[in-house]
Parts: sequence; structure tokens; C-alpha cells
Amino acid sequence: MEISGIISAIIIGIIIGVLGRLVVPGRQRIGVLLTIVVGIVAALIGAAIASGLGVADTKGIDWIEWLIQIGLAAVGIAALDRSRARR
Repeated sequence: MEISGIISAIIIGIIIGVLGRLVVPGRQRIGVLLTIVVGIVAALIGAAIASGLGVADTKGIDWIEWLIQIGLAAVGIAALDRSRARR
């Protein structure tokens, strides 16, 4: 992976993480860095799922891929928030 790919994964991860955090209702008790990490992981897994479903490469913006990634980020953020609340 090239440096430009890593930088774009971080930028997309930030966007996905923030959007996933907005989807989850209430206040989340996780930090910004964990939100970014969850967003990056959700972006990578979501891209793989979209590729497996055959919706990753479409003409224009890949809305279905974005929805999968944001959904995964929301699930990840909610899971981390619940695990931190139990401590």
C-alpha cells in the first residue's frame, strides 16, 4: 500500500467515523482517536463487503458502499460505547 492510500484511508476513516457517531443516538463515551480507528476499520470492512456484493464499483458515487461503511461504524461505536459504560 502506498502512502497516498494510507492517507486516503485515514481521511475516509475520519469521515466514516464521524458519520457513524452521528447515527448513534445519545452521548458516546469514546474518544476521537477511537472514533477514527473505528471509522478506518469500518471503511475497510465495508469496502470488502461491498466488493463481495458487487456494488463497490458503480458509475458515480457508491452510495450503497457508503451506507454499509457508515452502518458498520455506527455498530462499532455503539459496541465500544456500551463496553466502556460497563467499566
